[in-house]
Amino acid sequence: MQKKLTINYTNDLHSYFENWPKIVGYLKENKQRLNDAGETCWLIDIGDHVDRSRPIAEAFRGKANISLMNEAGYDFATIGNNEGITLDYDDLYHLYDEAEFRVAVANLHSKQDKDPDWMEPSWVVETASGVKVGMIGLTAPFPDFYNLIGWDVQDPMEILEQKIHTLRDSCDVLILLSHLGLYADRDIAAAFDEIDVIIGGHTHHLLQESEYVNQCLITTAGKQGFYFGEVEMTWDTELGCLSDKQARVISVADLREDEAAREHVAAYEENAAKAMQQAAAVLSSPLPASPYEDSRVMDFLTDYMRRWTKADLAFLNAGVLLESFPAGSVSYMDIHRICPHPINPATVPLTGNVIEQIVTAALQPDFVTFPLKGFGFRGEVIGKMVYSELTFDIAGTAEKPQAVNLKIAGEPLDRKKVYSAAMADTFTFGNLLPGIKQAEGKKYFMPEMLRDLLLGALQEFEK
Repeated sequence: MQKKLTINYTNDLHSYFENWPKIVGYLKENKQRLNDAGETCWLIDIGDHVDRSRPIAEAFRGKANISLMNEAGYDFATIGNNEGITLDYDDLYHLYDEAEFRVAVANLHSKQDKDPDWMEPSWVVETASGVKVGMIGLTAPFPDFYNLIGWDVQDPMEILEQKIHTLRDSCDVLILLSHLGLYADRDIAAAFDEIDVIIGGHTHHLLQESEYVNQCLITTAGKQGFYFGEVEMTWDTELGCLSDKQARVISVADLREDEAAREHVAAYEENAAKAMQQAAAVLSSPLPASPYEDSRVMDFLTDYMRRWTKADLAFLNAGVLLESFPAGSVSYMDIHRICPHPINPATVPLTGNVIEQIVTAALQPDFVTFPLKGFGFRGEVIGKMVYSELTFDIAGTAEKPQAVNLKIAGEPLDRKKVYSAAMADTFTFGNLLPGIKQAEGKKYFMPEMLRDLLLGALQEFEK
């Protein structure tokens, strides 16, 4: 006898609610259709549903996201790094208090209190036909950030080593809800024969068809809800195993909207706008901004960040400001719209030699115009680098400029001396500026985001 289980999932929505009514329209109808036929259909989210670069998530600190998931009928979820490290401790601790679905995250624990009631490592649930399904959730480990805001995040592979065998013994089918990224998912599938299906997220890959590693099905559906996923499994009761498992992604382009979901999103957008329209600063003159040019507002922000972090120097890319500030009242919504990135300030000890390399690298035309995606950045291009307490001349050619005669606080740069450099945490990740990634002693400032410092700089300018 064949028994079927269907899972619809979303991953990395990032509070991009433009596609949400269409997603909900399909999810509700499909779940109802299968339930009416006596089959099981579960709705699952794989994390980064919340993204504070969007006003709804900012104004309600993710609570509106949970309410919308409740209304859509979600059954299970895990958390992503946007839930985990862009909210402060209390906001994350209480984020899922009203959730009508279960949340699994096995590698995260509170350092300050007992774990919140909603936080579970794993569970075993039965389908309508009696198939026992085990699920375990894992989120991307960013210990430097989690530790700063009161959480302890553990290595996912170590957690699987500890828990996977016991969980496997208690279920017929084992599913990993993974906000670890496709490359990690492939490594896990290769290392753990016990896992039947990995539903993934984090790296925004879009797998149009099922992928199999070591007989484990891996699936993930991109970002921002332009696609969502569907997993179909068939359990053979006579053989006592899965006889079939496959996944696909579904485009929302031609789907019908759920009217109630559209109205709910519109209501939250309106309420978010009202909550954030309060005046934050009043400017006596406009502050133009451009990603490719020097500007007073970027000078103010960069200098404020240096002083706020107590660093020797600071640099910040002009692409972080998406618009100019007109004269007059500036609301919290204006600041959020102009600087939406979930980016934190950071300081990094750097030698003068590395600083010289960074300044020259940031002058290169392909760096300035690079369309950066990820690492918290929500703009279009990196833009021109702006400095505080660091000056230099430019030599070379327009195609290959070079920084010369560098000075810090008016003194010639000492290539062997170690300086404290303040920057956006964006540059501590990846290989944009390798000298920063390789440096030791990085310090991250949380929960303050770049726009919090922008607010301080504007209020200081106002005086």
